[in-house]
Amino acid sequence: MSGYTTQDIRNVALVGHAGSGKTSLTEALLQHTGAINNAGSVARGTTTSDFDPLEQKHQHSLRSTLLNLDYGDKHINIIDTPGYPDFLGQTLSVLPAVETVAIVINAQNGIEMLARRLMDWASEQNLCRMIVVNKIDADGVDLELVFKSIQETFGKECLAINLPSKDATEVVDCFFNPSGESDFFSVSDAHTVVIDQTVEVDEELMEIYLEQGEISPEQLHDAFEKALREGHLVPICFVSAETGTGVKELLDILAKLMPNPIEGNSPPLVKLNGADETPIDLKPDPAGHILAHVFKVTFDPYVGKLGIFRIYQGTVDKDSELFINDSRKAFKVGHLFKLQGKKNEEITKGIPGDICAIAKVPDIRFDGILHNFHDEDDVHLKKLNFPMPLAGLAVLAKKRGDEQKLSEALEKLSEEDPCIKIERDSAANETVLRGLGDLHLRTAIERMEELYNVPVQTQPPTVPYRETITKKAEGHHRHKKQTGGAGQFGEVYLNVEPLERGTGFEFVNKVVGGVIPSGFIPSVEKGVRQLLDTGSIAGFPIQDVRVTVYDGKYHSVDSNEISFITAGRKAFIDAISNSKPIILEPIVDIEITISNDHMGDITGDLSSRRGRVSSTDVLSDGMVMVKGQVPQAELTDYQSRLKSMTGGEGSFTMEFSHYQQTPATIQKEMVSKHQNKEKD
Repeated sequence: MSGYTTQDIRNVALVGHAGSGKTSLTEALLQHTGAINNAGSVARGTTTSDFDPLEQKHQHSLRSTLLNLDYGDKHINIIDTPGYPDFLGQTLSVLPAVETVAIVINAQNGIEMLARRLMDWASEQNLCRMIVVNKIDADGVDLELVFKSIQETFGKECLAINLPSKDATEVVDCFFNPSGESDFFSVSDAHTVVIDQTVEVDEELMEIYLEQGEISPEQLHDAFEKALREGHLVPICFVSAETGTGVKELLDILAKLMPNPIEGNSPPLVKLNGADETPIDLKPDPAGHILAHVFKVTFDPYVGKLGIFRIYQGTVDKDSELFINDSRKAFKVGHLFKLQGKKNEEITKGIPGDICAIAKVPDIRFDGILHNFHDEDDVHLKKLNFPMPLAGLAVLAKKRGDEQKLSEALEKLSEEDPCIKIERDSAANETVLRGLGDLHLRTAIERMEELYNVPVQTQPPTVPYRETITKKAEGHHRHKKQTGGAGQFGEVYLNVEPLERGTGFEFVNKVVGGVIPSGFIPSVEKGVRQLLDTGSIAGFPIQDVRVTVYDGKYHSVDSNEISFITAGRKAFIDAISNSKPIILEPIVDIEITISNDHMGDITGDLSSRRGRVSSTDVLSDGMVMVKGQVPQAELTDYQSRLKSMTGGEGSFTMEFSHYQQTPATIQKEMVSKHQNKEKD
């Protein structure tokens, strides 16, 4: 449909736990409106949404997908999102682009962990929410129980906008035309409850309702939108994507009841003024300055890099010249697209509220702001709170010469997914790929190997151990080497002493009388610093040490820079060997959110990992948060372990706290291992 206005647009994200049927529901919506001729199958890999080769291979969504359809005079942008927690970044990143979040629930499984979390996230983002109960005609489903559990879990503001009828082979309307019988609950009562809930947000409308006893859907429109915006009303509707039951009714709800971009809550765009943030009063004016937010970046095998953005203000066309964030160099749009799965349909313009894409703009980045006026170069979206990527793998190119290809592939992965992070550990000489879980990392490795043709080797990342000393000690070395010509000579006396944890390293020069010329003191320090990176007992960097050089000797002919580098390094080794060196291990603060039923298992497991529980806080819905401290080395497999212990319902965050001494038995083993490695 061409020629639609901002008022005609509906932006909806379908979210929910894996297996809720979001992709199949998307297919049913597209088929019903004629956007596609036949609904595809997830099992056969023929859906419009899951077009990625890895999605077809694994038979579940791995990335968010943009689709659109026309229903009557309305243009509906739908974003189908992944349902596995490992791909949560792909889901959360699209929320700023929509007014409505539709939480899809599998009627067979009831309310699952991710549905709870996404309901909370949508509320935090101030978005209108609705609940879609899918698979209503599946065997053994108790829809009344599902309905009651929704209200118990999410609140009494969750109200039926339609209800299943005739053993879930039909769906009856409870809002526009409240007639007929449902399989449970009275249709007229459901209608009354929705009206009562709606008029509560509008005193004038409530008076009319009390006087007349009835009120038309047209009169309710503004109050209904306000109730949605304030979270005072969360509509529930019922559908079967497989048979098509309720699909038309769902489209009616999206088109007639859910907010357009003018009616939805304002997006969290702010203008920065130093450390202060000032909310922007956005007006979806087609003639205004352009403001758009890039909420997704992807790499298309045919058109290259695609930046997908939501337009908040102004009109973007093929002649628009735009800036990205604070860049002073504009780019010309050239080609503007609407996305239908893997198909890119070229369009002439994008209006406020619409979702579009541009290709081949190298500098475009996730979370970037596109604008055409320099006064907007300090506009940003409020920071999204993504889960921290804690699972990690050290990656190395299998083939010699593929290092550059590996670097480029990793960069693409991190650009496409805000919860994939790349760390480069210079001390361990490792590149670490971090994600939200084992499945997330395995899929990323598959993508590099199968789609980017970069085979990689992986191993657990090195734990950042450190070495330090526990007492003051002296060190001395005389370096003397005589060859046919000029020789080498340098002698250094120094002492070492421990510093407070986290202080780092200090080098002090207390040489007097010129026994070591001032020009050679930097060489002594250089020799000492060489050992800081490589360690002395187990190969880990040394920290929290003060080294003081106080005496030495030099030769007027044979002394040179290399002589004092060598003397300084070996004097430092001598001092460290006398200072009772120890290995330090990183300790992290951990917060684990689980149901109360699993608390005993979790606390017991933490104790077995040398952890210490500091507190347990009771949350809502029978959940608890366990807080404590654990050695980082004990958490390399914790993501999968927690998932196993809690049936996938547990989550955790961790943050570095401090370094502490490694137990003597572990240190002895690490030192022995390092010595054997040195011999080899």
